[in-house]
Amino acid sequence: MAFKKKEALTYAETADRFGVGSASLMRWAKRLEPCLTRNKPATKINRAALILDVETYPDASQHERAPRMGVSARGICDALKRAGFSYKKNILSPQSRRPSSKRFSD
Repeated sequence: MAFKKKEALTYAETADRFGVGSASLMRWAKRLEPCLTRNKPATKINRAALILDVETYPDASQHERAPRMGVSARGICDALKRAGFSYKKNILSPQSRRPSSKRFSD
């Protein structure tokens, strides 16, 4: 934007010079800083219901939680982070143990 002002170029001339769209230049003229925060709260996953689900099913994975909440596993991941749950599932918990395969058994 400083180059545009220094050379007294139009948006179209500046866009051609740098190989970008003129609409991008107009957006950058309004706000050069990137948006780092979300301007609206999460609305699909109820925080209280998520915390109750975590307390009720502490060993459930995100893929198991998602159908109960009616959202995607990625949505559950983001909601758990917002609620302050950052630990990973314990691999030694009874529900996470998988029966051994027959080919590896004696």
